[in-house]
Amino acid sequence: MNNTVTLAEDLTLTRIGFGAMQLAGPNAFGPPRDRAAAIRVLREAVELGVTHLDTSDYYGPFVTNEIIREALHPYPSDLRIVTKVGFRRGADGSWNPAQDDLRKQVESNLEHLGLDALDAVNLRVAGPGSLARAFDELAGLRAEGLIRHLGLSNVTAEQVAEARAIAPIVFVQNMYNLVLRGDDPLIDSLAADGIGYVPFFPLGGWRPLQSTVLEEVAASVGATPQQTALAWLLQRSPTILPIPGTSSVEHLRENVAAADVVLPTAAVARLDALAE
Repeated sequence: MNNTVTLAEDLTLTRIGFGAMQLAGPNAFGPPRDRAAAIRVLREAVELGVTHLDTSDYYGPFVTNEIIREALHPYPSDLRIVTKVGFRRGADGSWNPAQDDLRKQVESNLEHLGLDALDAVNLRVAGPGSLARAFDELAGLRAEGLIRHLGLSNVTAEQVAEARAIAPIVFVQNMYNLVLRGDDPLIDSLAADGIGYVPFFPLGGWRPLQSTVLEEVAASVGATPQQTALAWLLQRSPTILPIPGTSSVEHLRENVAAADVVLPTAAVARLDALAE
């Protein structure tokens, strides 16, 4: 299996990336319980060859990006940091849509990461409706050189089409995993155009994937259930790029090793049947 995918001339990513949300406190709010451990996980990810790091200034807020900068700056030349804008956090930890100050959000990500330009920025959307105004603003920031590539998060196929009429996108980031399969048609259409699909909560998120079938298939290929679920995603489409997150070096190594797990056709068929 090819363990990298090239989505643009200057955007080659490992098929399994690292989602940094869990490096902040509970519910991605406040500081982590163990900042030194968070730094160790990030450095280990780079040592393992991971080149796709997903983050956002609203994790913490600011905490995750500050830890990334402390751990990895100056950044390896092949590391690509992908961030998100479109939300802000309330004092109570709430997640609040915020598309009225996207320039400020982009500049804040730049400041906390210690960068002059962001490799890629996803516009995080909060439900159906037009995203044209917000995405047009991000396209303008891309034209200014503050952003190299654009993406979308939490969007419908209709919103993807609307955005692509404004500016090119390199990936879509939506909830998708072995069980939650609503984006199957979108994944296939994006892959046909060479656009990446980044499934968040690839291992189930707040409801971890649990299935007797998954455990049986995992045992048959000599992998853990989590590795098997990630391997299924990688074989689902050549442009799928999971970003499992963890605050544990052990789990990080397990996740990255999933790129080497190959599922036989019969195993894939059994896992396909788990779709809700």
